[in-house]
Amino acid sequence: MLERAVRVAREAGCSPVVVVVGAHHVQVLGSNVLGDAVPVINDEWEEGMASSIRLGVRALAFAARDAEGVLLMTCDQPAVTAKHLLRLMMRAEVKASRYAGKNGVPAFFPARYFEKLTELEGDTGARELLAQARYEELENGELDVDTVEDLKRARELFG
Repeated sequence: MLERAVRVAREAGCSPVVVVVGAHHVQVLGSNVLGDAVPVINDEWEEGMASSIRLGVRALAFAARDAEGVLLMTCDQPAVTAKHLLRLMMRAEVKASRYAGKNGVPAFFPARYFEKLTELEGDTGARELLAQARYEELENGELDVDTVEDLKRARELFG
């Protein structure tokens, strides 16, 4: 799933691709699935999503000082496509994916939001910043692969 997420981000033109890994970083980094993505180890992964966002945005700002924005995504949403990511990045505005009646990730934030993103805390991630954002519908976006049953459903839907 991680390899696919990196590939889809690349297909959408994201560069560099920064991947934040946490609890299983030894296995991930040893598996060679990242390609040329920039790996960042999150030792504070137990805090939740905000710690990964903070680290990823800081790493992006360091690796690409002229970055126009950041596309936040997880690796376990099989409905995400490069076309969807491109639609999120079309204008320099905060734009969320919408599924199950709510805004969520993947989401794009222009560079002017980097400071706010590096101040996030807890496990809600950027949810508050996305609540009133424009959005692109993401059919089946609510499916994230956390269990064997989720994987089976993803295979039924996406092959």
